[in-house]
Amino acid sequence: MSIRATNQADVIPLRPLSTAAGPAPRALPREPLWRDLVGEVLRRERQAQGRTLKDVAEAARISMPYLSEVERGLKEASSEVLAAAAQALGLRLADVLALAGERLVSLTAARSRPGPAGAAGGRRSVNPSGPMGGVLLAA
Repeated sequence: MSIRATNQADVIPLRPLSTAAGPAPRALPREPLWRDLVGEVLRRERQAQGRTLKDVAEAARISMPYLSEVERGLKEASSEVLAAAAQALGLRLADVLALAGERLVSLTAARSRPGPAGAAGGRRSVNPSGPMGGVLLAA
């Protein structure tokens, strides 16, 4: 076996690839990614303050293209970068994470609502008084 053959690996995409005929069908809706939620929070807060991407990136001492990618959920920012962006927006890192967590909870709650037939779509909720709160698990 050659070195070239041993260095090859199967790649499993995390998100379904689109085809020429359109997006690949999904059995279940995609779970929201943390980087998407945090990016949404940063962008929403920046826009609510009427600030430009350039202004916030300079205040945070990170590059404007990188901050843009973080806001769009294309990059998984380190805690240092998130803390710098939060501080540039006059927030604490905990504020950004709490807002992202609230968004995750609201999206998860929306997914768990029964569909038109009254079924929960193969999902069940866990006891909300438990240690994990209202976390949903696939049945």
